[in-house]
Amino acid sequence: MSEQGATKLSPKVLLIDPVRMLPSLLIPLVGVLFVGGFSPRSFGWAAFGVLGTIVFAVVRWATFSYRLVGDRLEIRRSLISRSVRTIPLERVRGVDISTPPMHRLLGLAVLKIDTGASGGGEQEGELDGVSVAEAERLKDVLLRSVRAARAATGLDGGPEGHGSVAAPPLAEGQAVHRPGGASPDTSLERPFEEPQEHVIVKVPRRWLLYGPLSGAFLFTPFAVAGGAIGLLFQWGDQLGLGRDAAWNAGRWVWDHPILIVAVVLALIVAMPFVAAVMYAVFNWDFTLKEREGYLVAERGLVTRRSVSLEARRTRGYEIVDALAERRAGVVRMWAIVTGLGDSETRGQLLPDVPRPVALEVASQSVGPFTAPLRPHPPVARNRRLFRAIVPWLALAAVPAVLAVATATPAWWIPVAVALVLAGLGVPLGNDRYRSLGHGYDGVRLLSVRSGSLRRSQAVIERRAVVGWRLRQTWFQRRAGVLTLVAGVGAGKGGYEAMDVSKEQGVAFPAEVTPEWLTPFLTRD
Repeated sequence: MSEQGATKLSPKVLLIDPVRMLPSLLIPLVGVLFVGGFSPRSFGWAAFGVLGTIVFAVVRWATFSYRLVGDRLEIRRSLISRSVRTIPLERVRGVDISTPPMHRLLGLAVLKIDTGASGGGEQEGELDGVSVAEAERLKDVLLRSVRAARAATGLDGGPEGHGSVAAPPLAEGQAVHRPGGASPDTSLERPFEEPQEHVIVKVPRRWLLYGPLSGAFLFTPFAVAGGAIGLLFQWGDQLGLGRDAAWNAGRWVWDHPILIVAVVLALIVAMPFVAAVMYAVFNWDFTLKEREGYLVAERGLVTRRSVSLEARRTRGYEIVDALAERRAGVVRMWAIVTGLGDSETRGQLLPDVPRPVALEVASQSVGPFTAPLRPHPPVARNRRLFRAIVPWLALAAVPAVLAVATATPAWWIPVAVALVLAGLGVPLGNDRYRSLGHGYDGVRLLSVRSGSLRRSQAVIERRAVVGWRLRQTWFQRRAGVLTLVAGVGAGKGGYEAMDVSKEQGVAFPAEVTPEWLTPFLTRD
């Protein structure tokens, strides 16, 4: 790609755009055919609609271009009104490459540029339909340009603390190789070469079996069944099944409860298998690499995705495990990165892997957190037990009153179910309390943890903290506790230590950032 001339997307994208537009046109086109009685005129109007999508795709392709000019990337569109989006290179936080199925068949890719300016999941720049080679070359040019621009302005002073990742000695299936050689060439004029990289961890395929433990995609069978029923009602008239026929079918199914129970049981049995398949499709060959100052996470079977995160902007990590994952000793991990949009998906460093592997990678990327977590006051346990038990007891009271008032034994069934759930609330509330904690290693890392069914522990660098906030609900005021929020310029923007005592709420910020609070605490 020349800096001087603008470049268009690959013409092959014209084979993709009309196909992607067809789902939105399918219902109108079918409606035209049915209204026209499948006459030649109706087929002509349908063909005109398809031709219109092709013409629109051609015009959009012809009026879109991009080019790298000096210290910025320009993306131009002139479909109806001309617009130029300028992305300064020093604002680029990451470059992602994905290859959806149709793109992969044609050798194309989608390149997304994240500047952290959108504040959400939307990337600021997207090139949908460049060749895979051009995407990799452009990614290399952009990232090298970013480093060169920051070095020229003095903004790239190298990583602070643990800003780079070294290859940890991991188990079999996680081969690590650091190629030797001179430092990378930052010249923008050299031809594209495969960048220097080393693999931090490559997730063995057998670990994909941990996927259903996270609960991800677990309810996919029910979602598919619900979608099929919805389509049946929506397309019933076109398929010759009127609304009366649908209601009659529903009434027949209702009159055969054994069939309903069998279908529900089949869906329940299918849940872990379907979840495992879906999880494997999205996380196939998950590989975490370090490439010239960037953390690169690659994954996916049908759609292959490559996400690049600037290592020097990593400010911590978040380890998450559900109850079943905790029993199996596996966790998931996300990076806490400044200026990262859509951190819930783009920041993922590891899918379900054994906890020691995740801790080793976290230790190498940010630093080990070895300080113990401090317990929260006993009143925090009482609050969790109350919320886990009392709602079920209140729910049990309603059918119990109806059972006594109407002398109907069937009402005792929901009473028994609610009481069982209230009993299960005791270990759940205790586990939620044991999961609470916050700590500081006295040097550079602080941590907060909470949750039970989904437990999350965030480890954050002290330098990432930009402020503190104390939040207290009416119930917390009655209990004498509060929620302490560490505001950070990365990740979710804030991490909570819930139900700490008032003393802890004052002492912890003073310990972590004494230069901020000491003048106020010592003021007369």
